[in-house]
Amino acid sequence: MHVLHMNKGEGETSYAKNSQLQKKIISVGCSMTEAAIFNILLEVQPKSMGIADLGCSSGPNSLTAVSKIIHMVDAASQRMGLPVPELRVSLNDLPGNDFNDVFKSLAGLYKNIKNNYGIESCYVSGLPGSFYGRLFPTESLHFVHSSSSLHWLSQVPLGLQPNVGTHLNKDKVYISKSSSMSVIKAYQKQFHEDFSLFLKSRAKEMGSKGRMVLSFMGRRSPDPCADEACYQWELLARALMSLALDGFVEKEKIDSFNAPYYAPSPEEVKHEVENEGSFVMDGVDAFEIEWDDGDSSDLKLSSGNRVAKTIRAVVEPMLESHFRLGPEIMDELFRRYSNIIDDCFSETKFKYVNLVISFMRN
Repeated sequence: MHVLHMNKGEGETSYAKNSQLQKKIISVGCSMTEAAIFNILLEVQPKSMGIADLGCSSGPNSLTAVSKIIHMVDAASQRMGLPVPELRVSLNDLPGNDFNDVFKSLAGLYKNIKNNYGIESCYVSGLPGSFYGRLFPTESLHFVHSSSSLHWLSQVPLGLQPNVGTHLNKDKVYISKSSSMSVIKAYQKQFHEDFSLFLKSRAKEMGSKGRMVLSFMGRRSPDPCADEACYQWELLARALMSLALDGFVEKEKIDSFNAPYYAPSPEEVKHEVENEGSFVMDGVDAFEIEWDDGDSSDLKLSSGNRVAKTIRAVVEPMLESHFRLGPEIMDELFRRYSNIIDDCFSETKFKYVNLVISFMRN
């Protein structure tokens, strides 16, 4: 909770400058979000509508989802001949998120929705805290949105933490084809506990017929070791191991690092939803997105360099906290990482799998 946040600021390695991929993912989920908003207005017709964006982060994407949701509420209300409800919008992320940057953007949001939609009854607030637990009052929410967040676990799986002593996942930083079954089971168990708690928490906060649209990294394959689920971590481990061979990083540090991340399959998500029982899944989509499918405006950079910059903006705070690398060594790590990715891209183009899932509260 204390180290999982995106790179802050406006620098070259910041999330603000390297989050085009995440922006594209938000757009892909728009059709499910639009359908969910329409159904809420049709079935519930709230006079005051509670909306939450979980994992809002900071930078240019922080208000993208909210802006789209407000536009959808306005358009659906006009289409149905209903007054636009009062909007109570909560932006949530972990306490380490750069909320100051988010708040600076609110004036532009208010101006936009007033000028374009005539909406004045919109109240936006920030709410720091983990979504693996309660955040909101009982039955205060009608719609919950989250994009590119729920693949992050609440913690490193039990048995894999640095202080355990015997490292079960040596030379790796996540599940890989060479990981033991105990490592895979530890990750699956942590996902089970976290996602179940997420559903229980949202169920108490959401009224009947409320809706959720969640988008996060996943996999189509039933195999947790499939390349589509973990190959980016495999290549990062290779870059770290090359630093260890040259004496820049202690190998023990690599052996003791495990990413608090899990890319589930749709079947795993469905299993947790059915076990918890408060929601039904009413839409599932798994779409592929190329690793280098973000901002290609800087054609001077190689694909590997662009991919490495995107991943660095997300994982660097975790790596800094664990490895205690100085800026020069961190630059060297991601230079090697980009070279490794370019070498792999010479043979094949790798793709992420992103799950977009719509839920209805029973």
